[in-house]
Amino acid sequence: MSRVLILAVFLYCHVFVSGQEPRHLQNGPWRAILQRKDGKDIVFNFEVKDSAGKKVLYIRNAGERLLVDDITIQGDSVLIRLPFFESQFRAVLTKDGGLEGVWLKRGADSYQSVPFRAVYKESFRFADGKSSGSGGIARSDNSMHSDNSMLADVSGRWKAVFRTPDGKDTTLRVGEFEQQGQRVTGTFLDAGGDLRYLEGVVVGDSLKLSCFDGGHAYLFTARIEGDSQLSGGFFFSGATNYETWTAAKDAGAKLPDGFTITKWKKDAGPLHFTFRDIDGHTVSLGDKRFAGKVVLVQIMGSWCPNCMDETRFLSGFYNEYHSKGVEIVGLAYERSTDFVRSQTSLRSFQERFQVKYPMLITGVSVGDPKRTEKTLPQLERIMNFPTTLFVNRKGEIEKIHTGFSGPGTGVHYEEQKKEFYKTVDGLLVE
Repeated sequence: MSRVLILAVFLYCHVFVSGQEPRHLQNGPWRAILQRKDGKDIVFNFEVKDSAGKKVLYIRNAGERLLVDDITIQGDSVLIRLPFFESQFRAVLTKDGGLEGVWLKRGADSYQSVPFRAVYKESFRFADGKSSGSGGIARSDNSMHSDNSMLADVSGRWKAVFRTPDGKDTTLRVGEFEQQGQRVTGTFLDAGGDLRYLEGVVVGDSLKLSCFDGGHAYLFTARIEGDSQLSGGFFFSGATNYETWTAAKDAGAKLPDGFTITKWKKDAGPLHFTFRDIDGHTVSLGDKRFAGKVVLVQIMGSWCPNCMDETRFLSGFYNEYHSKGVEIVGLAYERSTDFVRSQTSLRSFQERFQVKYPMLITGVSVGDPKRTEKTLPQLERIMNFPTTLFVNRKGEIEKIHTGFSGPGTGVHYEEQKKEFYKTVDGLLVE
């Protein structure tokens, strides 16, 4: 048995049975480290607070604050259940006030386990190349060089090409970064939407960015060459995955229009499907509630971060437009075909975003190569998650939008919302 699995089993048994005197999960800033076997640790920040008589924490990535309010502390044992993604931390409070344990993330048929530790009162994310003069502890990456003019600057738009380790497959993404002093924030746009809120630092000719949202752990590194090239890039994801990447600064870099990516059979007539909702009730697009309505069909999964962003938007959109004759229905493709497991994950997702429209469980896993044929044969292929079908009053697909650019993309998020409103308004007057 591997060292990671032994530690995971130990912590699983240790939580709730420790007889030691309780230690305290201290309020304030923390720096967390996910320890990959290849040494490419993925770091992120969180803040612990007291709220309504219990501990909560906020995972921080640039402008994002992700609330985690399911924390159990008994003795020196801490169990932190993340709100989505079937993900949790099992850890013990150490004598020096830190945390040490594992991050467990459930996959289709097993758990991914990554050693984890967290240090109290460290608010920086990456070392900035300077010491504080006290034990060599790095200062916050918000700190600035005395001469900022000497810093490399990655602000702007970048055309980036990502490659699989074997070099056979490539993915085009567009990086957009803002830099203040050494601190960098931004994201990569891609066909699925974006790669979340990224935060990091420029040190010398090196760029580092990271993100953790409870289910996705990312580390990006690259070498800065002059004003217009990023080379030797690596994109580390989760416990073992990685890609390589390069980028060139390009103010005109852009991705294909999200309305042009997913194709469908336009002569197939009205769209049809029937699945069970979270409560086990059968729901069909042919039901009376959808007749004569404009319907948005959201292809999604509770494991999908861009689906999380879209659901937050669609939940509010539904509250605004339902009375105007608009319905929304979510079709969930989960990691497992087990209905009860999918039901549990999707219900938590639904409750967090206060979703009032029906969310259906397709019973087909996201990894099934025949997921399109089994569920929505009118589509040529489900390309990305999320994907949104705009269905007219006659029940026919009018448009399909692939991906969703979340609030971390700034202006792209606002423009996309306008397109959604414009499309639905147009269908309502037909």
